[in-house]
Amino acid sequence: MRALSPPELLGVWERGLAQGPVERALTLLGAACPETSLDVLTSVSIGQRDACLMELREATFGAALNVYAECPHCAERLEFVIDAAEVRSCAKATGNSMGDGESRELATDGFQLRFRLPDSTDLTAAARCGDAVEARRLILHRCVMEARRGEVAVTPEELPEPVIAGFASHLAECEPQAELLIDLECPGCDHRWQAAFDIASFLWQEINALAKHLLQEVAALARAYGWREADILAMSAARREFYLEMVS
Repeated sequence: MRALSPPELLGVWERGLAQGPVERALTLLGAACPETSLDVLTSVSIGQRDACLMELREATFGAALNVYAECPHCAERLEFVIDAAEVRSCAKATGNSMGDGESRELATDGFQLRFRLPDSTDLTAAARCGDAVEARRLILHRCVMEARRGEVAVTPEELPEPVIAGFASHLAECEPQAELLIDLECPGCDHRWQAAFDIASFLWQEINALAKHLLQEVAALARAYGWREADILAMSAARREFYLEMVS
């Protein structure tokens, strides 16, 4: 995985401005895997999508992710660092590969399920649901390919709640990368909780900030020297910084 060049980063940023979270994540994934078609990228499981985005983030910005959270009890701001390598190791442990659409099986509470892992199309559909319970049942309906109780076939709608809960828990075990939870403790009030970390939104925020910074540099150098945007972006960061110092 290589880092995004300044022109590539600005291209991703410009396309992502008009997109929703799932589309934006696919735009980022497309930048990470330019040799892979959109159809394949859309069908990639969420855990594998996020693993690729983590690699893209590490290549572009480095391995240390500076994250902050707000204590839900006293509102104190916490700042901490996540190591990208540690997060990516969770996904690699599952053994999934890009485009892995193979079915899987789960036996729970007397039922046998054959299913696939959720992908970006499933997230898009779930986002339209009214609440988490409805979204969970929709994911179940979309991802369970076959359900049986002994020799009798059943529909997803006929599955009891314990089976649905077991299925949701098993999905999390199959792809720990898809829902990264961080254990936190507030130094101010000692409150402990788990915070979810979404690499897609985190990476977009970094790209959004860097893109605006790059455009400010382009504007300053173009105004001072009359250079074209393409020529300015082709410079190394060190050269741009040197010329900006001369302008100031």
